[in-house]
Amino acid sequence: MSEVSNVSDVDRFGRSVHFSRFDGTGPRHHATSRRWEARRLNRPSPLWGSNGVAFGPDGRLYAAQFLAGQISAVDIATGEVETVVPMDGPVRSPDDLAFGADGSMYIADLVPGRVWRRSPDGTYTLVSEEVRVPNGITCVGDRLFVNEMKTNGRLLELFPDGGEPVVLTEGLALGNAMQLGPDGCLYYPHMLTNQVWRIPVDGGVPEVVAEEVHDPVAVRFDRGGVLHVLSRGAAGLVTRIDLHGTGSHSVVTSGVVGLDNAAFDAENRLFVSSFADGGVTEMHPDGRTRDIVPRGFVGPYGVTIDLGGTVHAADHYRLASPGSAGRGERDAEADGDRSGGAITHELMPFCHGIAADNGVLHLTSQYGAVRTYDPETSSTRVRATGLDQPLGIAVRADGALIVAEAGAGRVLAIDEADTVTVLADGLEHPVDVALDSEQRCYVSDDRLGAVLRIDGDRTVTVADGLGAPQGLAVRGTELFTVDTEHRTLRAVSLITGESRVDVEDLAVGPPPGMDARAEVALFTHGMPGSPGLFAGLAAASDGSLLLSANGEGSLVRLSPASPPVPAASTTRTTAPPTK
Repeated sequence: MSEVSNVSDVDRFGRSVHFSRFDGTGPRHHATSRRWEARRLNRPSPLWGSNGVAFGPDGRLYAAQFLAGQISAVDIATGEVETVVPMDGPVRSPDDLAFGADGSMYIADLVPGRVWRRSPDGTYTLVSEEVRVPNGITCVGDRLFVNEMKTNGRLLELFPDGGEPVVLTEGLALGNAMQLGPDGCLYYPHMLTNQVWRIPVDGGVPEVVAEEVHDPVAVRFDRGGVLHVLSRGAAGLVTRIDLHGTGSHSVVTSGVVGLDNAAFDAENRLFVSSFADGGVTEMHPDGRTRDIVPRGFVGPYGVTIDLGGTVHAADHYRLASPGSAGRGERDAEADGDRSGGAITHELMPFCHGIAADNGVLHLTSQYGAVRTYDPETSSTRVRATGLDQPLGIAVRADGALIVAEAGAGRVLAIDEADTVTVLADGLEHPVDVALDSEQRCYVSDDRLGAVLRIDGDRTVTVADGLGAPQGLAVRGTELFTVDTEHRTLRAVSLITGESRVDVEDLAVGPPPGMDARAEVALFTHGMPGSPGLFAGLAAASDGSLLLSANGEGSLVRLSPASPPVPAASTTRTTAPPTK
């Protein structure tokens, strides 16, 4: 019986590392199958992205994970990760955090617009729900400050023990991670205007400190009082500004894509987080980096493979591929690949569905757009906007894009002139689409628990009773779908309608044991139109299948077992045609 290949419990430094975010078994979780050989193309990621970071009283580095709705503590000496604020608690979308003088953790809960206090004994108290899009948060002794990540945002002082918030200033152009400077002022970025500002903690006139700083997302002071400004772009730039010495500016390139936040430890070592590929990374003054928690996929979601054999994934914030050209996690380790097992091609916020097509990539966005991206020119063409949660996407032989519009319950076609046509409507929650050799369109519906075929102006049930089918792929006369409820890959004969379970124990969907409340919150509380979890599936020309194991953060290649296993018992899952 084939099992997915795994990383060791001990990294190359001899440290014990808990890699898994999916369950408590660490890297030992595996899929099983008698018909397929399964192999990861990258190391699983232990974090669902990493946003705000701060050292706690216990010396561990705490990392907020906005997408997962949880906060984990990282031992920077061993890399071990422990979930401290779980995704089934009151906190929905933590984006930044800070610790007060008494050891309390203060959390900016971005989307609900709340600020929480978690006391040292684990008790949660709602500090405020008066802050709109709270993000940057910091403590100055017993005092608490937070700013808003919006245009014309505010910077406020909050009072955990009661009292009306005090507005220090308004007019922020997307505030974010801030910190007290040596001069007694709060320093904060304006992400939209590429500036850094400061204001006295007791109020006063805000002042511009630095301009023309590339995409500033966070400001941090080292132990010597030098200001470090992180940039959220692809290069991982950090700008150092000596405010009280020579006033000199210097820029260091870290290569950490999508920097989000940072913290200095007692030894003045800098640790950074990344919203794009997660993980925790130590950054040296010369830009060299060392992974403390491996980086990787925050999803992945949609997956495809181009004519050259490169595997591409839509990974919420970016277009990415598995590291070392997707040769596999063991090969990457042997070659010393420390990229986190995933390579970023382009920052591309909120992409979820993807399809390769003659040198270009078509992608869907949770904000309702469908775009075509040309990797050669790094150019993007908008094909449609204003859609309601578009997810899976496929390319028809005539060049039309076929899109599952999950929020509207429709399947759409977008032709070469970008004209949108409705192929089917009235569906529950269409997630993915696939085409067979005759260009017939199949659609998975994870709320209906069925796979349908669109026949003219009606839909015909191909398979039902499946739980929550999502990713779809056609291989010859068989259709495959990822059932995220049962964590299986199911094969359906397009000739007889019979189906069988081909792979079990897939690391897809929410982690095992998660209660219903947390499952609803995970990846659905995010930004407007968030489509939720999506386990993608794609067929390669060599007969293999590519699976997005979004529960653990890996891409898995399923290759037919040799010799092939005789067909086991099958179940007929076809039903009478429905509309």
